[in-house]
Amino acid sequence: MSGPIPTARTLRVEVAYALRDRQALLTVEMEEGGSVGQAIQRSGILGQFPEIDLTRAKVGVFGRTVSLDTPVRDGDRVEIYRPLIADPKNARRERAQRAPRRSRRR
Repeated sequence: MSGPIPTARTLRVEVAYALRDRQALLTVEMEEGGSVGQAIQRSGILGQFPEIDLTRAKVGVFGRTVSLDTPVRDGDRVEIYRPLIADPKNARRERAQRAPRRSRRR
């Protein structure tokens, strides 16, 4: 006698993307075994932000960069990162050069 046929577990995953003046945090339900890329597609976020190019954009889960084929787990927050406008190291160096020098008198 065979028992009930096991079914895939349903996962809840959030997909996040933010611009300076607009952001989205969408919740999707998907079957266990789904990937980061599938969560992004299923969320519909690409329709809301057509400028997202998944062939170039970096993605992550809770701040850690991952690939689009990384499996998601229940409760994950998938993040789509915008490209940097300026290199943070160069920007800091330029700010330091523009700032007035302070004397080290005590």
